[in-house]
Amino acid sequence: MAWELAAYHMFSILVYPGIAFMVAIALFYQWVDRRFFARLQNRYGPIYTGPAGVLQPLADLIKLLAKEDIEPEAVDRQIFRAVPIMLLTLALTALFLIPITGPSALVRFEGDLIFMIFIISAIAILAFLGGWGSTNMFSTIGGMRAALQSLGYEIPMAVSLVGPAIMAGSLSISRIVEWQSSTSGYWTILLNPLGFGIVIIAFLAELERIPFDIPEAETEIVAGWQTEFSGRKLALIRLAFDLELVIASGLVAALYLGGPTGPIPFIPGIVWFILKTLLVVLLLANLRALFARFRIDQMVGGSWRYLVPLAILQIVALEILLR
Repeated sequence: MAWELAAYHMFSILVYPGIAFMVAIALFYQWVDRRFFARLQNRYGPIYTGPAGVLQPLADLIKLLAKEDIEPEAVDRQIFRAVPIMLLTLALTALFLIPITGPSALVRFEGDLIFMIFIISAIAILAFLGGWGSTNMFSTIGGMRAALQSLGYEIPMAVSLVGPAIMAGSLSISRIVEWQSSTSGYWTILLNPLGFGIVIIAFLAELERIPFDIPEAETEIVAGWQTEFSGRKLALIRLAFDLELVIASGLVAALYLGGPTGPIPFIPGIVWFILKTLLVVLLLANLRALFARFRIDQMVGGSWRYLVPLAILQIVALEILLR
Protein backbone atom coordinates (compact mmCIF):
# COMPACT_ATOMS: atom_id res chain seq x y z
CA MET A 1 0.00 0.00 0.00
CA ALA A 2 2.87 2.38 0.75
CA TRP A 3 4.34 2.13 -2.74
CA GLU A 4 0.90 2.52 -4.32
CA LEU A 5 0.33 5.71 -2.32
CA ALA A 6 3.79 6.98 -3.30
CA ALA A 7 3.09 6.18 -6.96
CA TYR A 8 -0.23 8.03 -6.77
CA HIS A 9 1.44 11.10 -5.27
CA MET A 10 4.19 11.04 -7.93
CA PHE A 11 1.55 10.75 -10.68
CA SER A 12 -0.37 13.68 -9.16
CA ILE A 13 2.76 15.85 -9.02
CA LEU A 14 4.31 14.95 -12.37
CA VAL A 15 1.32 14.17 -14.61
CA TYR A 16 -2.24 15.02 -13.50
CA PRO A 17 -3.06 17.55 -12.18
CA GLY A 18 0.67 18.19 -11.87
CA ILE A 19 3.44 19.50 -14.09
CA ALA A 20 2.57 17.81 -17.42
CA PHE A 21 -1.09 18.84 -17.22
CA MET A 22 -0.19 22.37 -16.15
CA VAL A 23 2.19 22.83 -19.08
CA ALA A 24 -0.41 21.43 -21.51
CA ILE A 25 -3.18 23.69 -20.18
CA ALA A 26 -0.82 26.71 -20.24
CA LEU A 27 -0.01 26.15 -23.93
CA PHE A 28 -3.72 25.65 -24.68
CA TYR A 29 -4.65 28.88 -22.92
CA GLN A 30 -1.94 30.70 -24.87
CA TRP A 31 -3.62 29.45 -28.06
CA VAL A 32 -7.07 30.57 -26.85
CA ASP A 33 -5.68 33.96 -25.91
CA ARG A 34 -3.94 34.43 -29.26
CA ARG A 35 -6.94 33.27 -31.30
CA PHE A 36 -9.46 35.41 -29.42
CA PHE A 37 -7.18 38.45 -29.40
CA ALA A 38 -6.59 38.06 -33.15
CA ARG A 39 -10.31 37.80 -33.90
CA LEU A 40 -10.98 40.98 -31.91
CA GLN A 41 -8.45 42.71 -34.18
CA ASN A 42 -9.88 41.10 -37.34
CA ARG A 43 -6.87 38.81 -37.79
CA TYR A 44 -6.57 35.01 -38.01
CA GLY A 45 -4.15 34.10 -35.26
CA PRO A 46 -2.54 30.61 -35.32
CA ILE A 47 -4.09 28.48 -38.10
CA TYR A 48 -1.49 26.08 -39.49
CA THR A 49 0.07 23.85 -36.81
CA GLY A 50 -2.52 21.35 -35.59
CA PRO A 51 -6.33 21.66 -35.88
CA ALA A 52 -7.13 25.39 -36.04
CA GLY A 53 -3.50 26.06 -35.05
CA VAL A 54 -3.93 24.59 -31.55
CA LEU A 55 -0.40 23.12 -31.60
CA GLN A 56 1.27 26.41 -32.53
CA PRO A 57 2.29 27.27 -28.92
CA LEU A 58 3.94 23.85 -28.58
CA ALA A 59 5.70 24.31 -31.94
CA ASP A 60 6.96 27.74 -30.83
CA LEU A 61 8.29 26.24 -27.58
CA ILE A 62 10.10 23.42 -29.40
CA LYS A 63 11.52 25.88 -31.94
CA LEU A 64 12.94 28.12 -29.21
CA LEU A 65 14.40 25.14 -27.33
CA ALA A 66 16.20 24.10 -30.53
CA LYS A 67 17.60 27.56 -31.32
CA GLU A 68 21.11 28.70 -30.42
CA ASP A 69 21.39 29.99 -26.86
CA ILE A 70 23.51 33.15 -27.07
CA GLU A 71 25.02 34.84 -24.03
CA PRO A 72 26.49 38.32 -24.62
CA GLU A 73 29.96 38.78 -23.12
CA ALA A 74 28.97 41.60 -20.76
CA VAL A 75 26.04 39.90 -19.01
CA ASP A 76 26.13 38.86 -15.37
CA ARG A 77 26.14 35.14 -16.13
CA GLN A 78 24.90 33.93 -12.76
CA ILE A 79 21.83 36.17 -12.83
CA PHE A 80 21.32 35.75 -16.57
CA ARG A 81 21.22 31.95 -16.29
CA ALA A 82 19.26 31.79 -13.03
CA VAL A 83 16.34 34.06 -13.99
CA PRO A 84 14.65 31.75 -16.57
CA ILE A 85 14.98 28.70 -14.28
CA MET A 86 13.69 30.59 -11.24
CA LEU A 87 10.76 32.01 -13.20
CA LEU A 88 9.65 28.54 -14.32
CA THR A 89 10.20 27.09 -10.84
CA LEU A 90 8.15 29.77 -9.12
CA ALA A 91 5.33 29.47 -11.66
CA LEU A 92 5.07 25.70 -11.19
CA THR A 93 5.26 26.07 -7.40
CA ALA A 94 2.39 28.56 -7.40
CA LEU A 95 0.18 26.25 -9.47
CA PHE A 96 0.43 23.53 -6.82
CA LEU A 97 -1.41 25.89 -4.44
CA ILE A 98 -4.43 26.35 -6.74
CA PRO A 99 -7.35 23.87 -6.56
CA ILE A 100 -7.74 22.31 -10.01
CA THR A 101 -9.71 19.06 -9.80
CA GLY A 102 -11.55 19.71 -6.55
CA PRO A 103 -11.81 22.08 -3.59
CA SER A 104 -8.41 20.96 -2.27
CA ALA A 105 -5.13 21.84 -4.00
CA LEU A 106 -2.14 19.52 -4.24
CA VAL A 107 -0.44 21.65 -1.57
CA ARG A 108 -2.56 23.44 1.03
CA PHE A 109 -1.90 25.02 4.40
CA GLU A 110 -3.23 27.95 6.39
CA GLY A 111 -1.55 31.02 4.97
CA ASP A 112 -0.86 29.64 1.48
CA LEU A 113 -2.59 32.72 0.02
CA ILE A 114 0.15 34.90 1.54
CA PHE A 115 2.76 32.54 0.08
CA MET A 116 1.04 32.88 -3.31
CA ILE A 117 1.23 36.68 -3.09
CA PHE A 118 4.94 36.37 -2.24
CA ILE A 119 5.54 34.17 -5.31
CA ILE A 120 3.75 36.65 -7.58
CA SER A 121 5.88 39.48 -6.17
CA ALA A 122 9.05 37.40 -6.61
CA ILE A 123 8.23 36.89 -10.31
CA ALA A 124 8.14 40.68 -10.76
CA ILE A 125 11.50 40.97 -8.96
CA LEU A 126 12.99 38.35 -11.31
CA ALA A 127 11.88 40.43 -14.30
CA PHE A 128 13.88 43.34 -12.88
CA LEU A 129 16.91 41.10 -12.23
CA GLY A 130 16.69 39.69 -15.76
CA GLY A 131 16.94 43.18 -17.24
CA TRP A 132 19.61 44.34 -14.80
CA GLY A 133 21.77 41.25 -15.30
CA SER A 134 21.64 41.62 -19.09
CA THR A 135 23.64 44.89 -18.88
CA ASN A 136 21.93 46.06 -22.04
CA MET A 137 20.47 49.57 -22.26
CA PHE A 138 17.04 48.42 -23.42
CA SER A 139 17.03 45.50 -20.97
CA THR A 140 17.98 47.73 -18.05
CA ILE A 141 15.24 50.22 -18.88
CA GLY A 142 12.75 47.34 -19.17
CA GLY A 143 13.86 45.92 -15.84
CA MET A 144 13.54 49.29 -14.14
CA ARG A 145 10.08 49.70 -15.63
CA ALA A 146 9.10 46.24 -14.34
CA ALA A 147 10.26 47.16 -10.82
CA LEU A 148 8.56 50.56 -10.89
CA GLN A 149 5.34 49.12 -12.31
CA SER A 150 5.20 46.53 -9.53
CA LEU A 151 5.13 49.41 -7.01
CA GLY A 152 1.85 50.46 -8.60
CA TYR A 153 -0.14 47.22 -8.78
CA GLU A 154 1.29 44.98 -6.03
CA ILE A 155 -0.45 46.69 -3.09
CA PRO A 156 -3.99 46.90 -4.57
CA MET A 157 -3.64 43.35 -5.89
CA ALA A 158 -2.59 41.96 -2.50
CA VAL A 159 -5.34 43.85 -0.67
CA SER A 160 -7.98 42.66 -3.15
CA LEU A 161 -6.79 39.04 -2.94
CA VAL A 162 -7.21 39.20 0.84
CA GLY A 163 -10.86 40.30 0.45
CA PRO A 164 -12.21 36.76 -0.15
CA ALA A 165 -10.04 35.54 2.74
CA ILE A 166 -11.83 37.96 5.07
CA MET A 167 -15.18 36.66 3.86
CA ALA A 168 -14.22 33.01 4.33
CA GLY A 169 -12.29 33.59 7.55
CA SER A 170 -9.21 31.81 6.23
CA LEU A 171 -5.93 32.57 4.45
CA SER A 172 -5.97 29.19 2.71
CA ILE A 173 -6.98 29.21 -0.98
CA SER A 174 -8.49 25.72 -0.66
CA ARG A 175 -10.47 26.73 2.44
CA ILE A 176 -11.85 29.77 0.58
CA VAL A 177 -13.02 27.48 -2.26
CA GLU A 178 -14.60 25.08 0.25
CA TRP A 179 -16.40 27.97 1.93
CA GLN A 180 -17.84 29.14 -1.39
CA SER A 181 -19.03 25.62 -2.24
CA SER A 182 -20.64 25.03 1.17
CA THR A 183 -24.38 25.36 1.72
CA SER A 184 -23.92 28.64 3.57
CA GLY A 185 -21.37 30.06 1.14
CA TYR A 186 -21.59 31.83 -2.25
CA TRP A 187 -19.22 33.09 -4.87
CA THR A 188 -17.38 36.04 -3.39
CA ILE A 189 -17.75 38.08 -6.59
CA LEU A 190 -21.41 38.59 -5.66
CA LEU A 191 -20.47 40.60 -2.58
CA ASN A 192 -17.15 41.96 -3.81
CA PRO A 193 -17.27 42.82 -7.54
CA LEU A 194 -14.96 45.78 -6.87
CA GLY A 195 -12.20 43.50 -5.60
CA PHE A 196 -12.66 41.26 -8.66
CA GLY A 197 -12.21 44.23 -11.01
CA ILE A 198 -9.09 45.43 -9.19
CA VAL A 199 -7.53 41.95 -9.31
CA ILE A 200 -8.19 41.69 -13.06
CA ILE A 201 -6.48 45.06 -13.68
CA ALA A 202 -3.57 44.12 -11.42
CA PHE A 203 -3.03 40.81 -13.21
CA LEU A 204 -2.95 42.60 -16.55
CA ALA A 205 0.04 44.50 -15.15
CA GLU A 206 1.58 41.39 -13.58
CA LEU A 207 1.38 39.54 -16.91
CA GLU A 208 2.83 42.61 -18.70
CA ARG A 209 -0.10 42.77 -21.08
CA ILE A 210 -1.50 45.78 -22.90
CA PRO A 211 -2.14 48.42 -21.58
CA PHE A 212 0.59 47.52 -19.05
CA ASP A 213 3.18 45.94 -21.35
CA ILE A 214 5.49 48.83 -20.40
CA PRO A 215 8.49 46.66 -19.33
CA GLU A 216 8.74 45.03 -22.78
CA ALA A 217 7.28 47.69 -25.08
CA GLU A 218 8.55 46.57 -28.49
CA THR A 219 7.94 49.96 -30.13
CA GLU A 220 10.11 51.69 -27.52
CA ILE A 221 12.72 49.34 -26.04
CA VAL A 222 12.85 46.33 -28.44
CA ALA A 223 11.72 43.56 -26.04
CA GLY A 224 12.52 45.31 -22.77
CA TRP A 225 14.07 43.16 -20.07
CA GLN A 226 13.86 40.08 -22.35
CA THR A 227 15.92 41.64 -25.17
CA GLU A 228 19.12 39.62 -24.63
CA PHE A 229 17.45 36.27 -23.89
CA SER A 230 17.33 33.68 -26.66
CA GLY A 231 17.09 29.93 -27.26
CA ARG A 232 16.40 27.77 -24.23
CA LYS A 233 16.37 30.70 -21.82
CA LEU A 234 13.73 32.57 -23.80
CA ALA A 235 11.72 29.34 -24.13
CA LEU A 236 11.67 28.91 -20.35
CA ILE A 237 10.67 32.55 -19.85
CA ARG A 238 7.82 32.26 -22.37
CA LEU A 239 6.63 29.01 -20.77
CA ALA A 240 6.79 30.61 -17.31
CA PHE A 241 4.56 33.48 -18.48
CA ASP A 242 2.13 31.00 -20.06
CA LEU A 243 1.98 29.23 -16.69
CA GLU A 244 1.52 32.59 -14.99
CA LEU A 245 -1.59 33.12 -17.13
CA VAL A 246 -2.95 29.88 -15.64
CA ILE A 247 -1.96 31.11 -12.17
CA ALA A 248 -3.81 34.41 -12.69
CA SER A 249 -6.96 32.84 -14.13
CA GLY A 250 -6.90 29.96 -11.63
CA LEU A 251 -6.42 32.23 -8.64
CA VAL A 252 -9.21 34.58 -9.72
CA ALA A 253 -11.48 31.57 -10.32
CA ALA A 254 -10.62 30.10 -6.92
CA LEU A 255 -11.03 33.29 -4.88
CA TYR A 256 -13.96 34.92 -6.68
CA LEU A 257 -15.78 32.29 -8.78
CA GLY A 258 -15.90 29.25 -6.51
CA GLY A 259 -12.91 27.42 -8.04
CA PRO A 260 -13.43 23.92 -9.46
CA THR A 261 -16.90 23.61 -7.91
CA GLY A 262 -20.30 24.49 -9.28
CA PRO A 263 -24.04 24.24 -8.80
CA ILE A 264 -24.31 21.04 -10.86
CA PRO A 265 -22.66 18.31 -8.72
CA PHE A 266 -22.18 15.61 -11.39
CA ILE A 267 -19.95 17.85 -13.53
CA PRO A 268 -16.28 17.07 -12.64
CA GLY A 269 -14.25 19.74 -10.91
CA ILE A 270 -11.73 19.94 -13.75
CA VAL A 271 -14.54 20.97 -16.13
CA TRP A 272 -15.58 23.81 -13.82
CA PHE A 273 -11.92 24.84 -13.49
CA ILE A 274 -11.42 25.01 -17.26
CA LEU A 275 -14.70 26.85 -17.88
CA LYS A 276 -14.07 29.48 -15.21
CA THR A 277 -10.41 30.03 -16.04
CA LEU A 278 -11.21 30.29 -19.75
CA LEU A 279 -13.72 32.99 -18.88
CA VAL A 280 -10.97 34.93 -17.10
CA VAL A 281 -8.52 34.37 -20.00
CA LEU A 282 -11.08 35.73 -22.49
CA LEU A 283 -11.75 38.73 -20.24
CA LEU A 284 -8.02 39.51 -20.06
CA ALA A 285 -7.69 39.15 -23.84
CA ASN A 286 -10.69 41.43 -24.39
CA LEU A 287 -9.22 44.15 -22.16
CA ARG A 288 -5.87 43.78 -23.92
CA ALA A 289 -7.56 44.49 -27.25
CA LEU A 290 -9.52 47.50 -26.00
CA PHE A 291 -6.71 49.74 -24.71
CA ALA A 292 -3.46 51.29 -25.85
CA ARG A 293 -0.27 51.24 -23.79
CA PHE A 294 -0.02 53.56 -20.81
CA ARG A 295 3.11 55.47 -19.89
CA ILE A 296 4.88 54.24 -16.77
CA ASP A 297 4.01 57.44 -14.87
CA GLN A 298 0.35 57.07 -15.86
CA MET A 299 0.32 53.47 -14.67
CA VAL A 300 1.95 54.07 -11.28
CA GLY A 301 0.17 57.36 -10.64
CA GLY A 302 -3.20 55.93 -11.62
CA SER A 303 -2.68 52.88 -9.43
CA TRP A 304 -1.89 54.93 -6.33
CA ARG A 305 -4.57 57.50 -7.09
CA TYR A 306 -7.41 55.08 -7.86
CA LEU A 307 -6.63 51.39 -7.30
CA VAL A 308 -5.13 51.66 -3.80
CA PRO A 309 -8.04 53.72 -2.35
CA LEU A 310 -10.58 51.43 -4.06
CA ALA A 311 -8.82 48.32 -2.72
CA ILE A 312 -8.96 49.72 0.82
CA LEU A 313 -12.59 50.73 0.27
CA GLN A 314 -13.60 47.17 -0.67
CA ILE A 315 -12.01 45.85 2.54
CA VAL A 316 -13.91 48.43 4.62
CA ALA A 317 -17.14 47.61 2.78
CA LEU A 318 -16.66 43.90 3.44
CA GLU A 319 -16.07 44.50 7.15
CA ILE A 320 -19.34 46.49 7.30
CA LEU A 321 -21.33 43.92 5.30
CA LEU A 322 -20.09 40.94 7.28
CA ARG A 323 -20.92 42.37 10.70
